[in-house]
Amino acid sequence: MEYRRLGNSGLMVSSICLGTMTFGQQNSEAEAHQQLNRAVDAGINFIDTAEMYPVPPRGETQGRTEAYIGSWLKDRRREDLVIASKVTGAGRASLDYLRGGPRITRDQVNQAIDGSLRRLRTDYVDLYQIHWPDRYVPKFGEVYYDADRRWEAESFEAQLEVLADLVDAGKVRYIGLSNETPYGVMSFLEAARRLDLPAVTSLQNAYHLMNRQFETGGLAEVCTEMDVALLPYSPLAFGHLTGKYIDDPQARGRITEFPDFGQRYEKPNAAEAARAYVELARERGLSPAQMAIAFTLRLPQVASTIIGATSLSQLEENIGAANVQLSSDLLDAIDAIDARYPSPTV
Repeated sequence: MEYRRLGNSGLMVSSICLGTMTFGQQNSEAEAHQQLNRAVDAGINFIDTAEMYPVPPRGETQGRTEAYIGSWLKDRRREDLVIASKVTGAGRASLDYLRGGPRITRDQVNQAIDGSLRRLRTDYVDLYQIHWPDRYVPKFGEVYYDADRRWEAESFEAQLEVLADLVDAGKVRYIGLSNETPYGVMSFLEAARRLDLPAVTSLQNAYHLMNRQFETGGLAEVCTEMDVALLPYSPLAFGHLTGKYIDDPQARGRITEFPDFGQRYEKPNAAEAARAYVELARERGLSPAQMAIAFTLRLPQVASTIIGATSLSQLEENIGAANVQLSSDLLDAIDAIDARYPSPTV
């Protein structure tokens, strides 16, 4: 397993990060512990979770993922692991069971981190991320920015100050963002410079063969120049890039179990693009899943790619992507498909 520096931090993280949002919904506690054990045995030291997990988010299951990690973590050497969690962002009425409607305010962030630490059974998290912006931005498959949808948001300075206080208190080591835009990343970094506060060290955004917005929308330059690491999530596009839904449209998975959860993958050209990438991998004798994950790992801005699985066999296959190198001619073939179907799930 390769280890890479996490942005401007002092942390070294495995190039594969275990994502856990299935724990507590699609995976039992025993299955979660099996995945965690196998990941650590394979050299993974980086585990990502969130206070709102598992998904789909529901009040009756909220926090269960962190609790499953916590029951496993109590028997582990905490210093050997890098644990990341997230505070829920604003603007989704379906999450109003969280503190009456989550916001990135001082009181709410303090409630959120204390709840996460209690469930995780630890005194600190290594990386604490804002799950999505407190302000209005298009996200989760939305494309066009609509200025009329803006609301009064917490200032970047106020959000950063409360996160900095968590660092000072020893509850958090480093801070990160998720589902952010170039404007948002630069605004947090500028606030940190002006106020002499901790700078964000990472950005967790969707990035995969069918969503290359990171490369084309300005974030690649921002992360390179400002030493912010990318942590790609959904490298398999909710399973579409594994080929399982091509082989069997009713295959077991998040898309078939929760059909309203993956609408961004039903956009024009998404199915055609997925088929083209899967066929390319198979033509080259590669696992489609491993090709897709290895594609994200090739970027110099990537510190660790977040994988998820519901079975140990899926997990083994995904971990194996860490050892896959994509040739230049294969990357050219991938670019040719992207030219025909440019980022169809953005």
